[in-house]
Amino acid sequence: MSHMNNRTSSIVRNIGAAALVLANLVSPLRAAEPVVPASREQVTLTFAPIVKKASPAVVNVYTKRVLKQQVSPLMNDPFFRQFFGDQMGAVPRERVESSLGSGVIVRASGVVITNNHVIGEADEITVILSDRREFAAKVVGKDPRSDLAVLQLQDPGGPLPALDLANSDDLEVGDMVLAIGNPFGVGQTVTSGIISALARTTVGVTDFRSFIQTDAAVNPGNSGGALITSDGRLVGINTAIYSRDGGSNGIGFAIPSNMVSTVVTSILKDGKAVRAWFGASGKSITADLARSLGLPRPVGVLVERVTAASPAARSGLRAGDIVRTVNGREVQDADELRYLIATLPVGGSARLGIQRDTTEQALQVSLQSPPDTPARQETALGGQQPFSGATVANLNPALAEELGREYEQPGVIVMGLSGNSIAGRIGVRPGDMILAINETKVASVADLQKLLGVPVRAWVVTLNRDGQVLKFQVGG
Repeated sequence: MSHMNNRTSSIVRNIGAAALVLANLVSPLRAAEPVVPASREQVTLTFAPIVKKASPAVVNVYTKRVLKQQVSPLMNDPFFRQFFGDQMGAVPRERVESSLGSGVIVRASGVVITNNHVIGEADEITVILSDRREFAAKVVGKDPRSDLAVLQLQDPGGPLPALDLANSDDLEVGDMVLAIGNPFGVGQTVTSGIISALARTTVGVTDFRSFIQTDAAVNPGNSGGALITSDGRLVGINTAIYSRDGGSNGIGFAIPSNMVSTVVTSILKDGKAVRAWFGASGKSITADLARSLGLPRPVGVLVERVTAASPAARSGLRAGDIVRTVNGREVQDADELRYLIATLPVGGSARLGIQRDTTEQALQVSLQSPPDTPARQETALGGQQPFSGATVANLNPALAEELGREYEQPGVIVMGLSGNSIAGRIGVRPGDMILAINETKVASVADLQKLLGVPVRAWVVTLNRDGQVLKFQVGG
């Protein structure tokens, strides 16, 4: 019995010691426990201050375009159309086509950025602020390649609210963002979400594919609207959605603010978008290519072509090099390399991290605007020859940039075709490069005119169409 009492006493003493230790551990935790909120402000999480700051700079953009069409009271009768054509008795009639979207004021002087597809070929543009003031706007410049356009409000009457641009390269997946725009024309609307992904390059709505993806609800009418950070700065321009039915499915895409900054700055300065010329191109490193090259991961760009006398060539870049980073940022694929170069300021420089054979190297590239040489010499061709009705020009780096194509070397490009032209009837298309006439190389418009001026019974024409060489005979 005493043995049991002694054992029980020992257990009690041990429990008491353990309780004391536990109390010492728990007491700091109790001090950090949340308390009951004492005011409305303590229980309310709100974006209202950010929205109040940012929303006055987000505007509605309304456009009108006048379309002329020929209308005849007999045009619906197939009998008359068969014998007299669709224009018989036609009466001119005008039809007004309207559209709406969103925009963002980025300069207090009334400079507005929006999507190029929002304004299209509008004849009249009206911008409405959140306080219901209306202003006529004119187009300062367009950049179809990035789907951006810059507008200037007419007679704003003083400084307007404008959004500061954030550095979109600082974004991380999971960051909180707000989307502000005019979906479905119902009026200004704010939605919230997070950054779902960065550098999306599979969205084929612009030539520079490195989009911010967000799950903030974005719908038709949000195009051109603002994607802002939690501190109220512009980080993107909403431009596209992934949707099966036209509504938001939680996948929206925005043009990064670094691209917006480049386009706005160059359009305000030069009247057009001017981007840095790199002068090299290549292909993305795939999983199979990474294995064959002994790379640990399929990232980077394998350089295939370096244009002579280009910034890339002067930096020492060679075919066979692998571009791994630009200014310390990892390059995922060829689309991202093109985007990163396009967002860098002309006149500056960029640091390339490359792999050559098995060694890592750093190259410094001076960034310049694409030169407009040799002279374009845009010429409309006529006469009885294969390219009659075609307008041709000397391709140079500046023209290649405007057309959204890679520049490799000088040559002659078909710019356009007149209606029912000989060139069109034999299958020539805008964008074709004219390589040779009757097996003689064509290096310039002057060469082409000289060759076409020689009378022959038949013509052998050699073209390059999207990398495919075509050869055919005309006449004979």
